[in-house]
Amino acid sequence: MHTLVTGSCAYDTIMLFPDRFREHILPEQIHILNVCFLVPELRKEFGGCSGNISYNLKLLGENPVPMCTVGKDFEPYRQWLDRHGINQKHVVEIENTYTAQAFMTTDQDNNQIIAFHPGAMMHAHRNRVPDAENISLGIVAPDGREAMIEHSQQFAEAGIPFFFDPGQGLPMFSGEELADFISQADFVCVNDYESEMLQQKTGASLEQIGKRVEALIVTRGRDGADIHANGQTVHIPPIKVNRTVDPTGCGDAFRSGLLYGVRNRWDWTTTGQLASLMGGIKIEQAGTQNHNPSKSDIEARFRENFGHEISLQASERRSGPLTSAL
Repeated sequence: MHTLVTGSCAYDTIMLFPDRFREHILPEQIHILNVCFLVPELRKEFGGCSGNISYNLKLLGENPVPMCTVGKDFEPYRQWLDRHGINQKHVVEIENTYTAQAFMTTDQDNNQIIAFHPGAMMHAHRNRVPDAENISLGIVAPDGREAMIEHSQQFAEAGIPFFFDPGQGLPMFSGEELADFISQADFVCVNDYESEMLQQKTGASLEQIGKRVEALIVTRGRDGADIHANGQTVHIPPIKVNRTVDPTGCGDAFRSGLLYGVRNRWDWTTTGQLASLMGGIKIEQAGTQNHNPSKSDIEARFRENFGHEISLQASERRSGPLTSAL
């Protein structure tokens, strides 16, 4: 059985601004904003939520199934996925389009300004969850609007537990639509900013949202994460990182840990700790798919940070519903 990862595959153009945005933006003139940031460092990387989450799950020893739509320029990314043994059965090329492109500028405080061209991603609804075989868990990550709505419905109708992860796509949806996502999903994952927007749009508090799903996960950057499940809140601290290089893709790495923990029926504390570790490992490297720790490296750093052992070695998973074991 596999984890189906719906969302975007994209090319990321990442630019690092060696200063702070706040020093160059006049709050009283924000209504006529006209700024230019000199970015002497620029990189082009493989990215997109589906690609990033799948890459990190592969590091953990899983065999994820990414589901995304891509354009006529996808061949270098396809070769990259091939080299890492990632399933491409549901990576569909759309004629006469470009693969989604993100242009990200990050300042010294890890704040980001992003421009995004969706390209082939706008056709992501052509992919259908029921077409994927042997799926026991899924995630609806940022993607085309229609695709996120349909894939959520399809997971729910198929009885496949899934995470709803709206990410930066959250503003596309009304409060009523977000409430529908929450009612269909088994797990919801947002960052602290998105959690505020989710509450404002739905009119529901975090406590109320948490009661409607198996777990609500709120990431808080350098302050760790909170997991609301079973009527309790588990706080997950951040790990000790060797260096902070690039936050781009840390959220996707974090989500891979959540998916792995749920797939293996770990408790929420251990699941959150692995998620925190994966995000921390990623932030030490530039780009979203350039970190490459072995499973033994991940196990050793987990023990170092949390004081107990985990095993990422392949083993027979217990039978029964995934959501009932956590």
